[in-house]
Amino acid sequence: MKECDRAIMRTLELVEEMIRLADHGDAVREDDGCGILYSVVRDAAFKIQKLAEAEKQAHIRKGWWQELESKEEGYKWKRRC
Repeated sequence: MKECDRAIMRTLELVEEMIRLADHGDAVREDDGCGILYSVVRDAAFKIQKLAEAEKQAHIRKGWWQELESKEEGYKWKRRC
């Protein structure tokens, strides 16, 4: 899998985590300020998700996208300095 595709997949995973966090934070909040915070987190997650899904579809149309063959392949991030 290309590194750029891995980055998109990781972005989609982070979006899922952001949504879970917003849902949990909203469920346990005790004031309106926290409600606003978690609404902003949730809104940002959905905006990022929309962009990442569009980019994934663009990569699929170009023939670049390849699904991971196994979970063991995982993500191998290259540091760029």
